[in-house]
Amino acid sequence: MSKFKLALIQMLVGTSKGDNLSRAVKFITEAAKSGAQLVALPECFNSPYGTKYFKEYSEKIPGETSQVLSKAAKENKIFLVGGSYPEEENGKIFNTCPVFGPDGRLIATHRKVHLFDIDVPGKMTFKESEVLSSGNQLTSFQTDFGKIGIGICYDIRFPEMSQSYSQKGCSLLIFPGAFNMTTGPAHWELLQRSRALDNQLYVATVSPARDDTASYVVWGHSTVVNPWGEVIATTDHKETIVYADIDLGYMSEVREHIPVSRQKRNDLYTSPS
Repeated sequence: MSKFKLALIQMLVGTSKGDNLSRAVKFITEAAKSGAQLVALPECFNSPYGTKYFKEYSEKIPGETSQVLSKAAKENKIFLVGGSYPEEENGKIFNTCPVFGPDGRLIATHRKVHLFDIDVPGKMTFKESEVLSSGNQLTSFQTDFGKIGIGICYDIRFPEMSQSYSQKGCSLLIFPGAFNMTTGPAHWELLQRSRALDNQLYVATVSPARDDTASYVVWGHSTVVNPWGEVIATTDHKETIVYADIDLGYMSEVREHIPVSRQKRNDLYTSPS
């Protein structure tokens, strides 16, 4: 299968975990009925985003949220990338993305590797590491339509990570993310297009919808970029579903026309100067 439909669910996230889960299931069902075979939720979709919330909303896997997502994947017969939410294990809390197959089985979990610790004077200071622990592995999963790699938000800023996924045979990278009103306008689309163009693959980012009353206001603009570096689907900051047709045949054409991935690595990159 060289073509498939991807759906990104840009949903509003409130303080009620139950309401967030119900909202997610509603959108998952809508996306599946519209023909999506792969559906992705945003970062921190079951809780508000913020260090003061992570411990309170954390849960184990399997747990309440993973069970809801497993059921939704099975009932709709889709691959489901479960955005991310706070996961607790052995006293540590991780920002974790579970992935479920069409049979409802948990097939992968990605723990955010690069924690969002930034300080932009006068604009934004945030330190996930005050509460969260980092993951230590790359995560990909196999589907009927190719291999897919997972990163979470800040992971997209590290080109080596995306390059590793490309070298492992991934054709699509999905980054649930919650860029803010400082980093979003500056870097959200630029980073996606860079990772897609560098590695000649598809890149998708899925954000929560914007809530201007929240303590952390997100940028939104969930987006899909093709291997030529072109934005093929996007939106603004409101609640919606973004659909994109992914064509792996087109990816092969791009790689054939500009064979970057087949070039032998030059020793110049690794040899001492």
